Amino acid sequence: MSTNNPFTIAELAPIAGKPLLMNVDLNGSKALQWAEENKHSINQLLLDNGALLIRGLKLHSSKQFSKVLTALFDEDLLSYSYRSTPRTELKGSVYTATEYHSDQSILQHNENSYTNHWAMNLGFMCLLPSTEGGETPICDSRTVYQQIPTAIRDKFERHGVLYMRNYSDIDLPWSEVFQTDNKAEVEAYCYENNIQFEWLENGGLRTKQVNQAVAIHPKTKEKVWFNQAHLFHVTALPESIRNDIIALRGEENVPRNTYYGDGTPISEADLNTIKAIYEKNMIKFSWQKGDLMLLDNMLFTHGRTPFSGERKVLVGMANPYGTEQMNREMTQTNEASALAEA
Repeated sequence: MSTNNPFTIAELAPIAGKPLLMNVDLNGSKALQWAEENKHSINQLLLDNGALLIRGLKLHSSKQFSKVLTALFDEDLLSYSYRSTPRTELKGSVYTATEYHSDQSILQHNENSYTNHWAMNLGFMCLLPSTEGGETPICDSRTVYQQIPTAIRDKFERHGVLYMRNYSDIDLPWSEVFQTDNKAEVEAYCYENNIQFEWLENGGLRTKQVNQAVAIHPKTKEKVWFNQAHLFHVTALPESIRNDIIALRGEENVPRNTYYGDGTPISEADLNTIKAIYEKNMIKFSWQKGDLMLLDNMLFTHGRTPFSGERKVLVGMANPYGTEQMNREMTQTNEASALAEA
C-alpha cells in the first residue's frame, strides 16, 4: 500500500508487536470522504487484525466522529441500552467514555458481553488526551481464551456466567440502566431478554441473567473469551469498599456479582488467573488528539488506565449481534457439515 496518496491506506505499523497502527496523511475536513472511499478495505483490515488505530484523520468533533463511523461501518450507530456504566449521550448517537473517577482503572472487557445483545464494532475517538495515563489498553480475546487453563475454561464454557445486579443508590439506578421510569417497560425488556427480575421493598430492583462465557465469532469462526465475569464479580470492587457494603447490606445486596450459570460461586483464584492473563497480553498506546481506534468487539477487549488532567474520549457502536443469532448460525453450520459428511 502506498502512502503517497492521502486517500490510500498506509502500511500498518506495529504496536506491542502487532500490526495495528495506520498513519493517514489527510486533512480533517476530508475525513468523511476518506472513510466512504476506504470503508471496505478498513473493514477487511479490522476483521483480519481485530483492532486498528488510525492517525492523521484529525477528527475534531463528536458530529464528525459520528459521520465517519457511520460511513466506515455502513450502519446507523447504536444506542447504549441496558447500561452498566455512567456516560453521557452526545449528538449522532455517540457517547462519552465511561465516566468513572480518574483514579480508577477499568478492567478489560468486551462491550455488553454481560447481555445477549452487543455491538460487533466499536469506535473510539480522542478529542483530548490526558496529561498522564488515560490509555485505552486492548487485548486479543482469542489469545485470552487460548491461555486460560483448560480446567477453568471448560467449567465456564459448560455453565456460562450468571450476572446478578442490584440497582440502588450504590450503583446506577434502574431508571438510568433501562432508560425509563416506567416499571412496566422494564419488565417487558426483562421478559424479552430472558432476564429474571425482582422489585425490592426499598424501591430498588434485582436482576439475574445467564449468558455465554465463550462465543464463536460469526466470520472468523474462532472461539473467543467473551464475558465480564471478572469485571462484575464483587472482588472487582476495592477491598475496603467491598467489605463496607457487605457489612452494611449483606452480600446479596452488592451492586453486582457473578456466579457460574448454575448459581455456584466462582473461585476468586480462578478470576485472578483470568485477570493476570489479560494483564500479560494488554496492548497499550498513548492517545494523540484526533486518533480513531476501531475494534471488533468480539475479537478485542478494551479498558482504561487511571489518569490525571482532563481527558475526552468518545465512543460509538455499530452492527448489532447477539446470542440467538450466533446459536442459529452455528446450528446451520453444524447441519451443513453433517450433510457434507453423510
